[in-house]
Amino acid sequence: MPVLQRPGQPDLHYVIDDFTDPWQHAPYILLQHGYGRSGEFWYRWVPYLSRFYKVIRPDLRGLGQSGRNFDYTTQLNAEAYVGDLNALLDAIGAESVHYCGESLGGIIGMIFAGEAPHRIRTLNLVSTPVFLNSDFQERSKFGYASWEEALRNMGSAGYAKAKNSGDRFAPGTDANLMQWFADGQGKSDVEVLIAMQKLAGRVNATAHLPRITAPVLSIYPSHGPITSPEQIQLMREGIRNLTLVQLPSAHHNLHCTQAAACADHVLHFAAQHDGIPCRE
Repeated sequence: MPVLQRPGQPDLHYVIDDFTDPWQHAPYILLQHGYGRSGEFWYRWVPYLSRFYKVIRPDLRGLGQSGRNFDYTTQLNAEAYVGDLNALLDAIGAESVHYCGESLGGIIGMIFAGEAPHRIRTLNLVSTPVFLNSDFQERSKFGYASWEEALRNMGSAGYAKAKNSGDRFAPGTDANLMQWFADGQGKSDVEVLIAMQKLAGRVNATAHLPRITAPVLSIYPSHGPITSPEQIQLMREGIRNLTLVQLPSAHHNLHCTQAAACADHVLHFAAQHDGIPCRE
């Protein structure tokens, strides 16, 4: 598995899925996961995208197979994530990518697109708020005094299971999918999740929206628990070139439950921008 090693920085694990024709020199799509997850959580998307694009699936620092050898209090922030993305793209020789992020991965993407617009061909957001509203943060406490206390008492796996039954998946969702999701997040170091929780509670991409020059596709659940009408209005007011797609759902994890529909939208949005066919 590819690993980017840098002095003084954590190793970054990533996977590249490439079934493109080698003579086409296909562009890249980077899929960035959200809170407590890893690049593995995108596996359902790969068959739809990798025939026409080189797909990069990195693990955020501290998660998945990426390194944890950094100070969680000072080196887990938006600036560090942007630096990691720039370093990864430099390492693989990608001047620019179609960026697709889900949830927190999308917030990171909005900040990255505002900070480094030359690296973003299109920005694709799945169930991504501009910031986490107070209702979501309150739900994340599960009766404890704070979100952090909930994580410490429930552990990574227990917290993941509780969230699954809350705002992530609809009743009747395949129980095996929900268990797989909880098992995957349950592998995360709870100290990393707590540090990420503190960041997620304060990170806000509002100021970056007017600086995004790339075309933006935002895929939202029609009645999402996190991506509220107020969040949609912020995007409409702040992003100059926004395409909004709403898929029928009242739950957050569209990237898992409606993977084919989401991937198809992203594929066609990217291909339209590049002027290339995405059908055979």
